[in-house]
Amino acid sequence: MYILWNDQIVERGAVKIDIEDRGYQYGDGLYEVVRVYNGHLYMMEEHLNRLWDGAEKIRMQLPFTKEELTINLKKLVEIEGIKEGKLYFQVTRGIDAPRNHALPDPEKVKGVLTANIRAYERPLQKMEEGITVAVVPDTRWLHCDIKSLSLLGNVLSLDDACRQGFDDAVLVRDDKVTEASAANFWVVKDGTVYTHPDGNLILPGITKKKILELARELNIPVKEEAVYEEELFTADECFVSGSLTEIVPVVKVNDHIIGTGKPGKVTKQLLEAYIASVDATCGTVGE
Repeated sequence: MYILWNDQIVERGAVKIDIEDRGYQYGDGLYEVVRVYNGHLYMMEEHLNRLWDGAEKIRMQLPFTKEELTINLKKLVEIEGIKEGKLYFQVTRGIDAPRNHALPDPEKVKGVLTANIRAYERPLQKMEEGITVAVVPDTRWLHCDIKSLSLLGNVLSLDDACRQGFDDAVLVRDDKVTEASAANFWVVKDGTVYTHPDGNLILPGITKKKILELARELNIPVKEEAVYEEELFTADECFVSGSLTEIVPVVKVNDHIIGTGKPGKVTKQLLEAYIASVDATCGTVGE
């Protein structure tokens, strides 16, 4: 397995991470996950823009340009020869010794980049059958719009749901649905699609943005408006979305069956349109 380590592509065993790297000690850094179809990095520009936005919010200077990063990531994908996969890359604020909470001088501390790609296939079974979710309190911090390396809140929320026998968690803050543990959350009621508006309480999803575009193209009414927890249980359809998830139906929330207990009409319509969009950009997957 090869890794992009700063500006070099090396075998995994050659990578050395310093114990005083701020990403290791504080979770001080950012990451992105890009879906690879037919060797193409899908919506790469949008992922880069989000990375740069996050860097600005946490006052971090990135040690590369968008062009430099893109070139090196494409080289990694080519070397690994993976056609259908997930590309993970992260950048930490860098090595700051001795350990100190205060942000270091960016002229003296340089960010550390690592990236890897693994094979990954579309979750067809989940798309066809749907998943179950448990309502879990959203106890994460108040900067969920930043794709931070520190994901402990998300991890514990998912674990809470899994311990109850569910596939995922739907997070609720102040009685309003925010998102899932690692995906945006959507509700369909009377033909209208609802999802939480962008802001500090959710991640501004790349796939979310694409779905909003597709819904409008299909003349499906859509509102970026938070729904209350109680509205989950009377929803006609629910689904989650993300770069790896794409669009996956939710067929049960807690003990309540959603709609007919099967993927709904609007969800399937949006999924079909999303897959068509991927195929138009990257070529038909699997061919």
